[in-house]
Amino acid sequence: MKVRVLAVLSLLSVVIVIAVSSIILTSAGRELTQEIQINRAAALNRFAQMAYDVALDNDSTQLQREMDAYSGLYGEGILVRLQQGTLRSGGLSEDRADVREALSRAGLNLSDTTIPALQPLGTGTEVISRPFGTANQVLGEAVLEVDPEAARQKLRERWLGVIVAALALGTLLLLAAARVTAWVLRPVHRLNAAVTELETTGRTSRLPEDGPPELRQLSRSFTAMAQTVSESIDSQRRLIADTSHQLRNPVGALRLRIDLLQLELQTGSQKAAAAGVVAELERVEEMLDGVLKLATAEHRAFEGSARAHRWEGKDGADGTGGPESDEGKRPAIIDPFPVLQEEVDRAAPAARTAGAELVLETPTSPLQLACNAEELAHMVGELLTNAIKYAPAARITVAGRPRPGGVAIEVSDDGPGLSPEQRAASTTRFWRAPQHSTIRGNGLGMTIVDRLAEANGARLVLSERPPHGLAARLEFPAPPAQHHPAEPPPGMPPSGASDA
Repeated sequence: MKVRVLAVLSLLSVVIVIAVSSIILTSAGRELTQEIQINRAAALNRFAQMAYDVALDNDSTQLQREMDAYSGLYGEGILVRLQQGTLRSGGLSEDRADVREALSRAGLNLSDTTIPALQPLGTGTEVISRPFGTANQVLGEAVLEVDPEAARQKLRERWLGVIVAALALGTLLLLAAARVTAWVLRPVHRLNAAVTELETTGRTSRLPEDGPPELRQLSRSFTAMAQTVSESIDSQRRLIADTSHQLRNPVGALRLRIDLLQLELQTGSQKAAAAGVVAELERVEEMLDGVLKLATAEHRAFEGSARAHRWEGKDGADGTGGPESDEGKRPAIIDPFPVLQEEVDRAAPAARTAGAELVLETPTSPLQLACNAEELAHMVGELLTNAIKYAPAARITVAGRPRPGGVAIEVSDDGPGLSPEQRAASTTRFWRAPQHSTIRGNGLGMTIVDRLAEANGARLVLSERPPHGLAARLEFPAPPAQHHPAEPPPGMPPSGASDA
């Protein structure tokens, strides 16, 4: 936008400078042309009057002397044609075509004392002419050569001065245009960055109030709006987390009462009804756990986006970084294989119960990625739980592979899979595929994985596993070179292969 605005202002400045310069240069040329034309016309009139006197008394001595003196002083020739002969000075002769034409016009009693407009790069001389005599008879013609070189030199000097002034003025206008453009667009760029930050992180810093009054007011309005939006997002997040947390106490109390009630039940129908209540209660507890996990994951996603913005700004400024900490630092670089191995071992009993085959592929080369180890374990665990639950008796493969620009952690199965439309909707809160409606679940697993991936700078990609099945990939970017691998979390087994 700055380039476009600056281009328009620069073009306008150049047009203004060219227009003003053209007017000044045209005026200068016209002024010098009129000045030399008036001077030479006066000299020509003087010689015509003297030639008229010569035509009456036949004594051309004084006229010839004056003509020679003029030619010697100004270097311009004069030719006077009388009935009794022709007088010349300065080498002006009838042999020149322009002189013959001037004599012909004067012979027709036509005066021509105008000269073409001067041009700074012009060359050559011009001639002016006029007849002399009585009202009824032309007694002769006078022709004066005009050498405008001195006037052209003056015009060139004026052109040079005007061009230098125009360049200086154009430079000042361009600098002023650049300053004005920056002054006007700086608040716009800040506002655009703040909108991007608000969209990504849910919060933004206060915008400085500078620029034109309209943009200052816009900055104030946006700051107020952003603060309201941030407070609303935080309030909603706290409400969900607090509500889910507070509901656990009455749900726990309700479970205790149901357990006590079951001790008093006698008939089979009563016990069956109580079992249905317990199942629904377990579903509520599972839902509350999922909502709490989702609230935590979304909070981490916002924190991760905010940190990414701070890293970009910091790296752009001085390229420095720092070790991981709880707030505002990059996650440590880890070897993901121990995390994958532990999660595969943890899911192995459930896989055997469901009749699924669980396989962990050993990477051919060491892998490193920047991620919180506990959150990576959470993501892989959720993906394994989904695969075991929705693809029973399938072959489930867990692998870490290098990819262009980073590392991919993949959990895939050869089960029924999902359609493209279902894969696109699978990260929506509480969404469940129609074919899985009879399977117990809350529709939050993929959403949690997606938010945690975002919090760690990765992304969740769902695709079809040929010839059938589902492949869930966590794509991590390449870790920064200046960080060093962190030790695996306590309890993590060493790297190795495992088949469950």
